[in-house]
Amino acid sequence: MKSLTLISAAATLIIASTPAFASWSGHGTAYTPHGTYNGAHTASCGGGTCNHAGGAIGPYGGIGTNTGSVTRTSPGQFSNSGTATGPNGRQVQHDGSTSCAGGTCSHTGDLTGSDGHSATTSGSVTRDAPGQYSSNGTVTTGNGNTYNHSAATSCSGNTCYRGGTVNGSNGGTVVHGGSATQVSGGVVTTGGGTTVVHGGVVTTGSTTTAVVATGGVTTVGATVAVAPAPAVIVPPPPPPVTPYVAPPVTVYAPAPPRPPVYVAPAPRVVYVAPPPPPHVVYVAPPARVAVFVPGHWVGRVWIPAHYA
Repeated sequence: MKSLTLISAAATLIIASTPAFASWSGHGTAYTPHGTYNGAHTASCGGGTCNHAGGAIGPYGGIGTNTGSVTRTSPGQFSNSGTATGPNGRQVQHDGSTSCAGGTCSHTGDLTGSDGHSATTSGSVTRDAPGQYSSNGTVTTGNGNTYNHSAATSCSGNTCYRGGTVNGSNGGTVVHGGSATQVSGGVVTTGGGTTVVHGGVVTTGSTTTAVVATGGVTTVGATVAVAPAPAVIVPPPPPPVTPYVAPPVTVYAPAPPRPPVYVAPAPRVVYVAPPPPPHVVYVAPPARVAVFVPGHWVGRVWIPAHYA
């Protein structure tokens, strides 16, 4: 947004030298996170050529200016040239040509700095659909480094969104994006925290520049009717964001393994044989005295001798 302010606004020094036939002029203030920038611009057209002058004053008093012209050379064909001067006095001369047809405008140009360094540019912008635009291009520096850029813009209602990438020849890539919203007449806010107010009074030192109701430009010392600066409408802050607190995670911890239990084997069953029956002791009856019986007859039977 800072670069947009520097290009579209004009410094007080240039406005003071603008001729009275200027067709339109304007001024405004950009409130950025890096400070406040006041700027103004004026332009006049005639004979197929429009001349413009503009500039901006930064928060530390530095002034950047840009002057130039755009000429319609034929239907859909334009040429431009101009000079941009930075707060340190260094200048860049720029020129180029633009061709528009079928919803696409293509542009080529050259830039040369006061130190002799130069660069070339080329690119195009296409209206893909209502509120939809795409662009791409290439910037080549004097030492041969090339930067390719592409972007897309989508506008709906009061807001435009833009995103794109820049790829360098060294392999580096930069991704950028943002939005701009018109919150009221002449007041635009950006997603980066910048608020731009068009139509405010620009003051630098002891010089004040104001736009009169007819669109002309005057400086301090003249009696003019100054259009009042519009009130800056700051959109309400977004509602507080309730942080999402994740529920506690239940961690299942398995129970520790039980220590092994030693189960002693069942005791051995010892078979005890019953005591043997008591020995039966045969007690022989006392010996009888053997009596010798000599042989003899019993009737008709002879009994030999024997002991009885």
